[in-house]
This record gives sequence, structure tokens and C-alpha cells, in this order.
Amino acid sequence: MTRAGSRSPLPPRRTLPATVVDDTVAAAAALLDKWHPEDSSSGRSLFLDSTVPDEADAFLRAAKDLHRAMLFYASGLTSKGLHGGGHGLIHAQELLDTAMRRLELELQILLSCLPDVIQFSQYDDDEDEDVDDDQSLTETCGHLRAVAEAMLAAGYGKECVAVFKEHRRASVAAALQRLHGFSPSQQLPTISKLAWEQIDARLQSWLTGARTAFASVFAGERDLCDRAFAGENASVGDAVFSAIADDQAMSILAFAEAAVAKAKRAPERLFRMLDVHDALTETIIPAIVAAFGEKSEVMFRAAELAVAKVGDTVRGMVAGFEAAIEKEPTKATAPGGAVHPLTRYVMNYLVVLADYENALANIYSAEQYTDTTDIGLGSGTAGSSSSDLSMASTSSFSSSSTQRTLSLWSNPIGWLVSVLLRKLDAKAGNYREAALSYLFLANNTHYVAKKVGGGTKLEAVLGEDWTKAQRAKARGYVDVYVRSAWGSKVLRGGAVDKAVIEAVAMQETWVAADEEMGEVLRAVARAAVVPTYRTFYRRQGATARLTPGDVIGMIDRLFGGQTSRSHSNSLSSTY
Repeated sequence: MTRAGSRSPLPPRRTLPATVVDDTVAAAAALLDKWHPEDSSSGRSLFLDSTVPDEADAFLRAAKDLHRAMLFYASGLTSKGLHGGGHGLIHAQELLDTAMRRLELELQILLSCLPDVIQFSQYDDDEDEDVDDDQSLTETCGHLRAVAEAMLAAGYGKECVAVFKEHRRASVAAALQRLHGFSPSQQLPTISKLAWEQIDARLQSWLTGARTAFASVFAGERDLCDRAFAGENASVGDAVFSAIADDQAMSILAFAEAAVAKAKRAPERLFRMLDVHDALTETIIPAIVAAFGEKSEVMFRAAELAVAKVGDTVRGMVAGFEAAIEKEPTKATAPGGAVHPLTRYVMNYLVVLADYENALANIYSAEQYTDTTDIGLGSGTAGSSSSDLSMASTSSFSSSSTQRTLSLWSNPIGWLVSVLLRKLDAKAGNYREAALSYLFLANNTHYVAKKVGGGTKLEAVLGEDWTKAQRAKARGYVDVYVRSAWGSKVLRGGAVDKAVIEAVAMQETWVAADEEMGEVLRAVARAAVVPTYRTFYRRQGATARLTPGDVIGMIDRLFGGQTSRSHSNSLSSTY
């Protein structure tokens, strides 16, 4: 019983905002009940499978409303328990946690729908399949952004980032495994135990895989992170991308560096090293700048270090190749004055090396290296004895107007050619017959000029003037060869028929570099010998052992020729 005139205490009145908040929480609870992460809806996606228009947007608004309700109820705790702050806060917190678990599940479902390699197509209007794929990917990225924004705004960024990183790291790792045929990170500890043939096989896969990894895989991942974590969450996207890609990218660079270290500067491995150099400089480093951005300093330095080590290895291999040419035994000549196997090997090697002119120019920087050797234009070897053949004539690089300095640093390919030509000069001096020395020089110089000429990349490196000079030099050697082979007895009178027979017998086992050179040798010999023999024949008459026709036939049979061949001199103009 109460005292007269007294009133019973009344409960606090519910204000209008509190009622609105309570209703909002109740509506969110109903939606959460439908899409609870632990019931039968867990296998379906709110974004992909909902049949109610805009239901996903409604769910995201509900999550945002729950977060606001928490803040509202929390503010009520400072007002003596108004608005049912304590109970409302706990309830809203529980509902928000459920909503976030649902969004975490949605994130997993959406991420599982993405391909391992993200690529937004550049398509034409009639490429319907590409349009559909691109639109689907774009829509999925939009859903990912909505989920990420909701989770980050509600304070669940850690959970969001963890799910994103886990899924995408696995996808990127799977893509890299397929691209390379092996896992670069897993291969690193064992590479030191592999034979070069095994490493080389992996490097071939690496060349394709690494280019695609940086140009497509990491670039696509960068695009995905930029789309999923946009606007005020861009810094989160940077961190996520870094966590997904950095160590995997570094393992690709580390594999290349380890493989290069195993090459051991063997010249036959030079082209593989140049391939690695091109992959790093042409694709990987630009992709690092584009995909990893300003925060890629560590990776950029790692790539530059790899390039520097490749450069050191390449220079060592070129030096090794030069040394191998120099060490070729000078006394090892080619039978019959033929093209020497060393000439074929070196020129075939340099033809391929010319494809890497730009890489070599980067590796041999004229600004970094100033050691040079002057190579002058010699006067030629014509008229010298077989033991006094000039090396300067075949190793010079000059034009009609200028003489330039040649060195390994200014023109590594040109330098190697000059080393070869000097070695050939030295070899020529080891023939007993002076004529055979000049035939050897003619054949080998012709072969070199032919390998270079014709608009090849090698000619672009050495220059058209150089090619013309070598052709002229080969023709000069032919002229000296003819004078030496046919001798003064044939060309200046005397027992001409006997001298012809002896000269032909001497040359029967000698060879020409190719049919073109054979035609030139025969044509020049005919031009020098036949007129002299005709004069001799007219003077000797029936006492001569050979007719002019006999002499022509004998010359035409030299160097693989046939007597039925036309005696055209047109090919002699080649030089």
C-alpha cells in the first residue's frame, strides 16, 4: 500500500529514436535469420543466388544499421541506462557478428568463382564470349568491393583481409605452378644439386612463365586488389596485394639468379643467359614498376641485381668464347684450303648472337668501359709469302671515310669476328704452298662475308661497308692465289704445257668454299691462263702437248667443276 498522494515510479519512456533503432535491429535480425551462415543457406550466395531483387543490398544496409545501432546503444550506457543500452548493445553485437560471418562466407564464395589469373579482356563488340566473361568478372569484383567495404567499416577488416589473402595466394601459386611446370619457391633449395641440363630445362619454362607471371598474373592481381579495395580502402588493397604477390615474385627472381650462378660462364650457355637478360629488362622490370608501384623498391633492386649478375656472366662467357678462339691450335689447318671448322662454328655462333644486339649493347656499356684497342686498316697480304701473312688486313673494321676504334666493349660481335680473322691469318701461314695459303684465306673470307651479307642482323651490326670490304679482300686473295698457283712458267712463258699439267695436278685435291667460289676460282684462272696458253700454242703448234681446249677443260674440272659447264665469267663479278 502506498502513501496517500504518492505515485508509483514509472519506467523510462522509450524515445522515438530508440524505437526506430529497435525496429531496425529487428528487421536486420529477420534478414539474418534467412541468410544465417550456419543453416541451409550456407551453400548459397546472397549475391549470386538470391531470388529477391536487391536482397544483397538490403543485407549490406542491415549490417551497416547494426553497426550504427551498436554505437547508439553504446552511447545510451553513458545516460544512466536509457534506451536499454546494455541489452541492446549485446544483441546488436551478436547480430553484427553473425552478419560478418555471413559476409565472410560470401567473400569465400565470390573468391572461389574467380579464375586463378585475373584478366579483364580488351574485346570487340562481336566477341560475345569475351564480353560475357568480362562482365561476369566485373560484377564479381563489384560484389567483392561491397563485401570488403562492409566488413572494413564494421571493424572486421582483419577477417576480410585474411580470407582474401588465403584464397588469392593459393590461386596465384597454382597459376605460377602451371606456368613454370614447377614451383619456383619450392625449387630454390634444390637448385644447387641439379645438373645444368636440368636447370636449363627449367630455365626454358621460366622464360615463358616469368614473363607471363609479371605481365599477366601479378598485373591481374594488382587490378583485382585495386577494384576490391578502392577509394578510402586503397591502402588496404596495397597491403593485400603485397601479401599475395611479393614473396612469390621474389622467388621467381631468386630462381633466375640461382640458375645464372650455376651457368659457370660456359660459352655454349650464353644464349640462355641473354634470354634471361631480355626477359628481365623487357618484361619483368617494367611490370614490377607497373604492378608493384612505388613500394616495389626492394623488388626492383632485386631485379636490377639479377640483371647485373646476368651481365657479369654474359661478359665472362664472351671472354671465354674469345679465349677459345685464341687457344685454337694455329697449326691445325683445313685440308685443301677448305673453310675451317672453326670458321663455321664461330660464324654460326655470331649469327645467333646478332639477334641479341640490344642486350649486348646494354651489357657492354661504352660509358662504363673505356678500354679499347686500335685496329688499323692493313695494306693486305697480296704478294707476301705464306709465312709472312698480315693479320691486320683481315681484322680491320673501317669505312671509306673513317677509321673507328674497335674493342670488346664498343662492339663485342665485331671484336669476336676480328679475333677469328686474325686466327685464320695465323693458320694460313702454316701451309707449305703459298698458293694454298691464299686459297684458304679466299675460302674463309668468302664464307665470313657470305654469312654476314644479304641484309642479315649480323650485317646490321658490322655494317655494309665491312661486308663489301671482306668481299673485296676475298677477291684479292683469289687473284694472288691464281698468280701463285699457276706460277711464272705458265703466265710468263717457258714450258707452258708442262707447267699447266703440274699446276693442275697440284690443285686437284684443293677445294672451294662453295659452288659460287668454285666458279670464281675457275673463271679467274681461265682469264689468266688461257690467253697465255693460246699464245704458246700458236707458237709451238703440233709440238704442244695440250690444246687450248684441253687447258680449259682441265681448269673447269678443278674445284668440283665439270667440262660441260658454261664458261661464263658473270659470277666473277661477285667480288
